[in-house]
Amino acid sequence: MNPRQVLRALAVGTLLLATSPVRAEGTFDIPAGAHFNQEKLAKITDFFKNEVTTGKISGANVLIQQHGKVVYHETFGVQDVVSKAPITDKTIFRLSSLTKAITSVVAMQLVQDGKIKLDDPVSKYIPSFANMKVGVEKKAEDGTKTLELVPLERPITVLDLFRHTSGITYGFYGDSLVRKAYKEANLYAGEFDLAEFAERIAKLPLHNQPGALWQYGHSTDILARIMEIVSGKSLLEIEKEKLLDPLGMVDTNFFVTEPERLQRLAQPLPNDSDFRVGRLYRTEVRQKWESASGGMVSTMSDFSKFAQMLLNGGSFDGKTYLSPKTFELMASDHAGKDSGVARDYFYFPGDGFGMGLGLAVRTDPGNAKPPPPGSLGELKWDGASGCYMVIDRKQDLFFVVLEQTPTERQRVQRTLKQLVYEALEN
Repeated sequence: MNPRQVLRALAVGTLLLATSPVRAEGTFDIPAGAHFNQEKLAKITDFFKNEVTTGKISGANVLIQQHGKVVYHETFGVQDVVSKAPITDKTIFRLSSLTKAITSVVAMQLVQDGKIKLDDPVSKYIPSFANMKVGVEKKAEDGTKTLELVPLERPITVLDLFRHTSGITYGFYGDSLVRKAYKEANLYAGEFDLAEFAERIAKLPLHNQPGALWQYGHSTDILARIMEIVSGKSLLEIEKEKLLDPLGMVDTNFFVTEPERLQRLAQPLPNDSDFRVGRLYRTEVRQKWESASGGMVSTMSDFSKFAQMLLNGGSFDGKTYLSPKTFELMASDHAGKDSGVARDYFYFPGDGFGMGLGLAVRTDPGNAKPPPPGSLGELKWDGASGCYMVIDRKQDLFFVVLEQTPTERQRVQRTLKQLVYEALEN
């Protein structure tokens, strides 16, 4: 594996499912109305039991629901190898970048309410963003690189924050001079809240002009700061009011500090505890910063409700969270061929996927031969911790795996997805 491949593998939220060949040729084309073969689903059980037995992961919780009913639901292994407590639906997992999906849904609710507009410039809410510059690398004859700061060609918009085209990046993957500037800025030093964090970001150069390139980074944190400004409440307060409390997501939060909840917190294997996101991941220590891009925790009991709400097109148990129009806006590709958005090596949604408003959306089978399983219109996201969600509206199903395994997550997710779709029959 060359250095560029290593860097890519370490990046949080890497969604490479569309790049690895799988056996289930043509499964993206299964006609609607398919059902599950229970004998084939048993292969999922065999796979995860082997993962635990061979010491690759400490445990996992896997759920598949179709037509609103449980098709497959098994837990494997333990919450952590010290306590040896078994995993249950109340076990608390770090969501990492899957947090972005929750943040984006609540942000879309505020768009729906008219509190935020997608074409609003970010500087309307955070004035310091009007003065940002783009870092352009210049290479001298001797090969040395310098960073030239150039003005914005257009303002960063709220839409850019949703679809990761703001130019805001992360400092823990890639070797560009802007990413190095992020890494050297000590962004996570001391105590800070979202307001202070936004000002820290505003002092850094953008990786590219707004709208020019899909660029994974702290865009969702800046979106969250706008959510705080328009609501007059903290991020958690607005999320609890608009989504978490109405859905009954009682254990979904940013921190786990209470003794009873600490006993339910899953831990990765000791040799797999580095979440590789450029900072120490300590959900057990309450901080001012509520990380909208990677700081939430949840349980299967909670997160399954969120996934079913998305599968339902924005409603759950008779309550509408996203109108049909708002949901379709969120589930449509906003980074396709006519958008002007380029894709590079670090386009993490993967081949065959476009970018919705906070979620990847499958727009074509992709170039892998055979194509990876899944239906056109599929919505997905994952995180560095290993948690992963797929919403398949064509087959009226979703599946979720909650685990804490940064090292093994990509292989586990690919295998799980393949086994899920190989178990579908007409």
